[in-house]
Amino acid sequence: MGATFGSEDSLLSFTRSSPSDHGRTVLNLVFQAAELFSGMEEKLRETEARAQSISKDAAEKVKLAEKRIEVAERAQREVIDEAGRKLQDASNALKNAQARIEAAEDQLTALEFRAQSAETQLRDAKQTILQVERSIRERLLSEKPTSVEKQNHLPVELLSPLEAERRT
Repeated sequence: MGATFGSEDSLLSFTRSSPSDHGRTVLNLVFQAAELFSGMEEKLRETEARAQSISKDAAEKVKLAEKRIEVAERAQREVIDEAGRKLQDASNALKNAQARIEAAEDQLTALEFRAQSAETQLRDAKQTILQVERSIRERLLSEKPTSVEKQNHLPVELLSPLEAERRT
């Protein structure tokens, strides 16, 4: 019996055929099945190749993205570390500046005390010179000068600022 496909209504029609036709029909069916399987295998290989290609591309993109993330994280850490170092440097500079200011203030205070002490010593020295001068006059001249004479005979630099102003 031979099977043929009717193209009109897509029906299989079974007709009696010779035994040699049976072999050919079976052989044709085997070839058709082989071609069908071969086509399916080809499509499967192509689909598998595309899937592998897509998978490989995706894996490469993931690796690239991971590397970018690592680079970005490393750069972020470096920026944070650098900012921390700069902040520490600025903090140290501020502490040093504060210490220098305090030292300068201490020096200024010490200089003010020294200046006051020097002014006191200068006044004391002027008084001592005046007393020595009076003593010398009294001994050498045996006379005591009046207060007006004292003012007229003293050099200006030995007078107090107010007395120096009155004389000039």
